[in-house]
Amino acid sequence: MFPRRSSLRLVAAESRTLMDKCHTSRKQLCHRFGGGGLPFAVIATGLIALWPELAQAFTLSHSDALKVGKRVWQNECGGTISGLTSWNQGEDFASLGIGHFIWYPNGRRGPFEESFPKLVSFISSRGAKLPALLLGVGSLQPCPWNSRAEFLQAENTSEMNQLRRFLADTIDLQAEFLVARLDASLPKMLAEAAPADRTNVQKQFERLTKTPQGCYALIDYVNFKGEGVLHTERYQGQGWGLLQVLEAIQGNSDSGAPDEFARAAKVVLTRRVQNAPADRHESRWLTGWLRRVNSYSGG
Repeated sequence: MFPRRSSLRLVAAESRTLMDKCHTSRKQLCHRFGGGGLPFAVIATGLIALWPELAQAFTLSHSDALKVGKRVWQNECGGTISGLTSWNQGEDFASLGIGHFIWYPNGRRGPFEESFPKLVSFISSRGAKLPALLLGVGSLQPCPWNSRAEFLQAENTSEMNQLRRFLADTIDLQAEFLVARLDASLPKMLAEAAPADRTNVQKQFERLTKTPQGCYALIDYVNFKGEGVLHTERYQGQGWGLLQVLEAIQGNSDSGAPDEFARAAKVVLTRRVQNAPADRHESRWLTGWLRRVNSYSGG
């Protein structure tokens, strides 16, 4: 069980990262995040100061956060180094890192939230050395490849290899970013939810944080399909993010929460595909999406 805390905290229970070594570009980080066995805290920034009596987060050990990060990496990239740099067919953006964080080219802004620049800023703030390609990315520098064709042509260039190596070397910080994003999601969802639904959204969130499987489901889904608070991330007025899944759950048992979450997520994602514009052909992705949410319940 993950104890309640007033803010998110990651405890460095062990010194190993997912790569099982400390990398030269991050010697300071390796020392700070467990080289001496010392605890460290990650406080998610930008939390909305609403309902302070409701907002809470959960405690994860450093190793538990990394385990979740590794599962997200497996879900998004098959756990491969090559999968850390992708541009999926039919999409207008690069998908980078263990969470396939979105990076839009110059002049492109789709309906989906851009997360890669935020990740780069997060990693840089932890003292990691950025490759030349990523300098200034936190200041809204666009993706340097303007199309999937350009991206694929650059697959074996030195810039792409440096980017891939950087992403492989910062798996632990990307996992930390995933957890911080979840911590920041709750007040956003409470602000967006209808007043009558807020208590239930908070309750269902808390139920899921009380088991490792529930925490994994929350962290993976909010990275996978967002918080559900952006009106641009809706088809026919209906969203598909974490908020919409939590609103669909009504249970009380802590142990049953992951199974209920998985069932509700399947309904929400199926509805998204049914509501999607025909030219997006989203049905091609549904089988994989449902397989992914099955992992929340172990099914």
